Amino acid sequence: MTSQQDLLDTLAQVARALGSGHRLALLERLAQAPASVETLAGSTRLSVGNASQHLQQLRRAGLVTANRSGKQMIYRLTDERIVSLIGLLRQVAETNLAEMERLVGQFFADGDSGGALEAVSRSDLLAGLKRGDVALLDVRPAEEFAAGHLPAAINIPVEQLEQMLDLLPEDKEIVAYCRGPYCALSHEAVQRLRQLGYRVRRFEEGYPEWKAAGLPVTSA
Repeated sequence: MTSQQDLLDTLAQVARALGSGHRLALLERLAQAPASVETLAGSTRLSVGNASQHLQQLRRAGLVTANRSGKQMIYRLTDERIVSLIGLLRQVAETNLAEMERLVGQFFADGDSGGALEAVSRSDLLAGLKRGDVALLDVRPAEEFAAGHLPAAINIPVEQLEQMLDLLPEDKEIVAYCRGPYCALSHEAVQRLRQLGYRVRRFEEGYPEWKAAGLPVTSA
């Protein structure tokens, strides 16, 4: 006969699967688009073997699934709510762990002693888009942008920024976004563009959080 403890033990399988920074990084990457183990290993700086082991643990916990495409296994999130779950973990940690608060403060203070890189909230971004005075800049790699992005966003991977400045409007504030709240790509893009005189801020969330909130997205 099933007991409450059986249910809680099963629930704990999900918690254990989330108990690794590497596995959270893999989930963050899969929140952008499905990918092969080779792609996932490269984007998370893991060996293919190590990434594969972490993905198997995520599969056993029901967090990712995989389908064969030719000779490759393509992994994807099983549920959009996984993005919201990770978001809740982040919020709890930032609110209740002094070490997390310290690390976040250090991460975003780098090169921003005056606080110029203060992030744009979701509500403020929506208001700016409605007024038509904001342009969206997606600084993720092109393949992630093609899989899904915020409507009307301009894609310039951060390493190509200086070569593609002619794509950016000069009469609007630019809001840069990338993979999520801790993605350094948008932070770097804002720093570079501010040095060049652009009016620019970063979105405090990212593509996965926007999509998980039920807001419109499009794909190439």
